[in-house]
Amino acid sequence: MNSVYDVQQILKSFGTFIYTGDRIADMELMLNEIKELYNAGILDAEKYKLSVLILRHEMNRLQVEKGEK
Repeated sequence: MNSVYDVQQILKSFGTFIYTGDRIADMELMLNEIKELYNAGILDAEKYKLSVLILRHEMNRLQVEKGEK
């Protein structure tokens, strides 16, 4: 798993599709869904950690590009 697309594919495998038109909001929603899957015991710790890392990295990158940080 290397990209946001990979995280989206994990969520898709559980029937979760996220698209709001706001990329940062999408990342926040995906992060919440990943946390819920992990807390429910559906997602293993390794996938959870890597997914969170990828999503936070992308959120930071987008915020820097937008000039928010």
